[in-house]
Amino acid sequence: MKILELIFGRGRQSKRKTSHTRDTKETRITVNLNIDGEGKSKINTGIGFLDHMLELFSFWGHFDLEIEAKGDLRVDIHHTNEDIGIVLGQAFKKALGNKMGIKRIGSSSVPMEEVTASIAIDICGRASFKLDLLGKAVAYPLASAEEKYKMEYAEHFFEALAQQLGANINIKIENPSQDLHATLEPAFKALGIALDQATQIDPRRKGIPSTKGVID
Repeated sequence: MKILELIFGRGRQSKRKTSHTRDTKETRITVNLNIDGEGKSKINTGIGFLDHMLELFSFWGHFDLEIEAKGDLRVDIHHTNEDIGIVLGQAFKKALGNKMGIKRIGSSSVPMEEVTASIAIDICGRASFKLDLLGKAVAYPLASAEEKYKMEYAEHFFEALAQQLGANINIKIENPSQDLHATLEPAFKALGIALDQATQIDPRRKGIPSTKGVID
């Protein structure tokens, strides 16, 4: 048992860490990630609302996460927001390596008052993203007068993450609120929990979790 604990820790491999930077004419983003962390975060994206959401994601996923982003926020927040999703997805993919022994699939449902966000994720190598507000059209107010964070920005972030990680990410939000914060907070918490499950090591799994024997 002690040998297994040394190898797997809390059911996960050690040293699944990475530092990843993406530099374009629009943004420069650096992500330091430890999948097997304690939920510590230091996040500075220049978008206060997104900082808070990513802090929740880190805490509930037990990921140690540092993000430093510089972007063309004088234009709008679109490029910075989406590119953070890109780099975060790339960092997770890099840290997971060949994905040997991971559970691969995770899911979580998190409530916040009348809102419930449910997320299912499969790190299968094939990117797919779906957000379902369960048929309800909601006219969201701005998260803040300065940042103008909208639901569509969250969609762009989640989709970029799914594309770069190579994962199916399906999100359903039941009873979405007019308050964007109350709607997205449980979604980011659920994403952290589901991704934590999917990236954990299953000691019963002796190889790559695919009947093909490889996950691209």
